[in-house]
Amino acid sequence: MIPKEIFFTRGVGRHRLKLQSFEGALRDAGIAICNLVSVSSIFPAGCKIIPCTRGVQKLQAGEITHVVMARSETDEPGRRCCAGVGLAVPAVGDNYGYISEFHGYGKTAKEVSNLVEDMAATMLATTLGIEFDPNKAYDERKEIYRMSGKIVTTRAEVQVADAKHEGEWTTVVAAAVFIPERRT
Repeated sequence: MIPKEIFFTRGVGRHRLKLQSFEGALRDAGIAICNLVSVSSIFPAGCKIIPCTRGVQKLQAGEITHVVMARSETDEPGRRCCAGVGLAVPAVGDNYGYISEFHGYGKTAKEVSNLVEDMAATMLATTLGIEFDPNKAYDERKEIYRMSGKIVTTRAEVQVADAKHEGEWTTVVAAAVFIPERRT
């Protein structure tokens, strides 16, 4: 089974119970109706990125759906939880790309976005033989990646939220959702 379509989504949930907070985040992301199975980081060659609204419409209640998901939760008021997924797509259509994920605390949306894009692009760059200095800032390496002509695009989907109230869980999710192949 090789997915032909993927979409990116994110969500926030809040509830006094941790599980319901997670459910709320999945509902906010539009993917709560599925049985989610976490998979690793390969973006299939030829896979088409579709808008979230279209992707959610293609999901069927109860189906097994593969996702690369980042999830973070906290019940500490004032603590920021963050989750993000990044994507790097190669320029040559028959090569695979990479999806990365990060979950943690205290970072801004921009910091998480840069981090997950960097991770995905770096993983792809190493498989494509792009030479770079891993100790340089991502902005410098991003220019090297683009100039190589081997990486066509990167992107990130990020969700951050601060916990607000004592006794309330806050959960954030960010996900790359593979549309299941329909067999007739």
